[in-house]
Amino acid sequence: MPRVLISDQMSPKAAEIFRARGIEVDEITGLSKDELIKIIGQYDGLAIRSSTKVTKDVLAAATNLKVVGRAGIGVDNVDIPAASSRGVVVMNTPFGNSITTAEHAIALMFALARQLPEADASTQAGKWEKNRFMGVEVTAKTLGLIGAGNIGSIVADRALGLKMKVIAYDPFLTPERAEHMGVTKVTLDELLAQADFISLHTPLTDSTRNILSRENLLKCKPGIRIVNCARGGLIDEAALKELLDSGHIAGAALDVFAEEPAKSSPLFGTPNFVSTPHLGASTDEAQVNVAIQVAEQLSDFLLTGGVTNALNMPSLSAEEAPRLKPYMALAERLGSLVGQLDKDGIKSVRIEVEGAAAQLNIKPITAAVLAGLMRVHSDTVNMVNAPYLAREREIEIAEVRHERDTDYNTLLRVTVHTANGPRTVAGTLFGMSKPRLTEIFGITVEADLAGDMLYIVNEDKPGFIGRLGSALGSAGVNIGTFHLGRRDAGGEAVLLLSVDNAIPDALLTDIRALPGVKVASALHFV
Repeated sequence: MPRVLISDQMSPKAAEIFRARGIEVDEITGLSKDELIKIIGQYDGLAIRSSTKVTKDVLAAATNLKVVGRAGIGVDNVDIPAASSRGVVVMNTPFGNSITTAEHAIALMFALARQLPEADASTQAGKWEKNRFMGVEVTAKTLGLIGAGNIGSIVADRALGLKMKVIAYDPFLTPERAEHMGVTKVTLDELLAQADFISLHTPLTDSTRNILSRENLLKCKPGIRIVNCARGGLIDEAALKELLDSGHIAGAALDVFAEEPAKSSPLFGTPNFVSTPHLGASTDEAQVNVAIQVAEQLSDFLLTGGVTNALNMPSLSAEEAPRLKPYMALAERLGSLVGQLDKDGIKSVRIEVEGAAAQLNIKPITAAVLAGLMRVHSDTVNMVNAPYLAREREIEIAEVRHERDTDYNTLLRVTVHTANGPRTVAGTLFGMSKPRLTEIFGITVEADLAGDMLYIVNEDKPGFIGRLGSALGSAGVNIGTFHLGRRDAGGEAVLLLSVDNAIPDALLTDIRALPGVKVASALHFV
């Protein structure tokens, strides 16, 4: 009989489900790290919320542990690489608290609009300062959403019910999805210039960190009010305080902070600033939902091998996994290549398989393409939830098998339709095990996709490679491999080279300034 430990406080429904499914469960909360290490070796599964820290040391002691389930979305308290290296599956419940978080964002928006916390404190102090608290209506105001995924779409729906105009910035939002949601898709600069309120609903990634930087906050029109119930680190908190003090920003409400628990933030005490202690998921309904979901997911995995919402494991049967593993690696890298080079307005994705690949289960291959494609914008995308996120954004997915002869024993082709038109890449397996690029945007070029790379489109003229080599050499960047392709002599050429270290931004700027360069992008493949 499998045995599960619930080490954080959660709804009793979780333990009830485990017992009903025939799984032995212990509820022991408030454990120190040493106490957890002492007993964790007894358990096959671990159900947690945010308090338990599943560190490398804990995992080393978990000799029987097979799965960790997080009741909620954030897994910052789990060392996922260490779990993966020990064969421990990590799952979360990313959609159990969506409504709760969206409602909290709306509540904070109202708190800002009518200065509710300050008015409450003043009234309870016996001051009755009726003329001091002159609020604004939300009706007919423009709400700008940064992120229009699951939670953002719920906020949009509620805001439209309040007769607000909703605009949204989201690289994955298609015009068709925007129309279905009743929102207007805009660029980030357009959103900053037009919005009366801004609400953030995007993961924290390299591309979204400080998305509301001082520069972008200054682009907002005076009197903007900002709500963040997504992730700390999306806003430059020092700049936020400065602009609150100056009056450029009329109000801000944060449920999340760059450093948590936030017990001494310089924002505390700032006029027109509202804060809550990461309460986005804190309702009775949400806590019951995530507890039920985590118990059902862990039970399915321990009893039948079913995998749902795993962050480090694809949905695969044991028989398929060995054959599909190299294909999924190829698929993920092809998706990642397109995702890094063309980030905006994905409308559809077409996955074609030829040769030996046409005989395989294409679903995991598709999921791997989508995971690579979307990972540039989200830290929680994986092969399990990527297809869901694609459906949520109404991205059309086409899977095509070709029963025809090909120049390669096996071939995978990915075509992504974006705002910039169709973009096609293709690849094969060298020795049926090593992923290799064979075509990029209509140009034949063979290259490995691994580590740090540099992608350049340039005019095919003499002297360019020498100028590029000099620029890289002067910057101390060592070239690993060098791959060239071109449409025709003297026309457009493509260069893919691997480098030993990431290309610095300053060097990338210098490369883009070289004569003949049309496009230069730094790439990274895990």
